[in-house]
Amino acid sequence: MPFDLTLEEGKTLVKLARTAVEEYLKTRKHIRVPENIPEKLLQPCGVFVTINNVESGEKELRGCIGYPYPSAPLAQAIIDSAISSATKDPRFYPLSLNELDKVVFEVSVLTPPQLVEVEKPSEYPSKIKVGEDGLIVERGFYKGLLLPQVPVEWNWNEEEFLCQCCIKAGLPPDSWLMKGTKVYKFQAIIFEEEKPNGEVRRKTFCEK
Repeated sequence: MPFDLTLEEGKTLVKLARTAVEEYLKTRKHIRVPENIPEKLLQPCGVFVTINNVESGEKELRGCIGYPYPSAPLAQAIIDSAISSATKDPRFYPLSLNELDKVVFEVSVLTPPQLVEVEKPSEYPSKIKVGEDGLIVERGFYKGLLLPQVPVEWNWNEEEFLCQCCIKAGLPPDSWLMKGTKVYKFQAIIFEEEKPNGEVRRKTFCEK
């Protein structure tokens, strides 16, 4: 049976992310995984925590860091990723305590990445699906990851998605067409706050 999460479990994870950041910003301490957390939420999973500014209904990225691979128990990975997203994303200055009521938290729980196998690189776009798959592009020491929600938010097609993932890796955009580049895909179960510290909903995407 594929791994899935209920809305209640998603609420628990999003609340855990916000609580971890709030406590860290107040005391510089990492909270412990709650003792009453369901066993299911202790399974190793890849996860990303995204923090978005919200102004006039518009969202703007404020931080996003996580674990691409299932290398830590889910609840612990949420705590670590949330704090890192708030304070260590090199693209942004660290979140301040007075910003907490202006941001929304989004948790993406990832399936293990699978290598996309093709006979020739030009087949990659036909093997991935915008709105369903996230991507990892790997070439030598370069690696870039984009979550499934990113191409939907930017209205990219599959080729643009591959190009942007190469750019994220620090590579030329057409690197996915070059021999020796590896492309992995994964899916995500995504939960987000509807407003700062508000109700949590499961995020789904319509097909393009």
